[in-house]
Amino acid sequence: MAIGAALAFTTGGIFMQQSEGLTKWMPSVMVYLLFALGASLQTLVTRHSGMGLTYILVLGLEAVLATLFGIVLFKEGYSLLKISGIFLVTLGVVFLRTEAT
Repeated sequence: MAIGAALAFTTGGIFMQQSEGLTKWMPSVMVYLLFALGASLQTLVTRHSGMGLTYILVLGLEAVLATLFGIVLFKEGYSLLKISGIFLVTLGVVFLRTEAT
């Protein structure tokens, strides 16, 4: 469910960009629907884990997914420093999950 929440938030972010500042109605509606779905899934995950751990897990997954989607869909470039930062976030999520289990 955490992966689903991260995917919903990230996909909502894609529609956020396509909404052009909430001026296009269909992408704008998708932003709200996907963010509501992401929050709902994250809420369900929080029932089984602590809020802090769940929030960090979803946020970390979202950062990785947003980076991958940015590279693949929007041909965004990333510097070594940015990639290193994303790696550290991912490593932190792995450490937190390992400690929790």
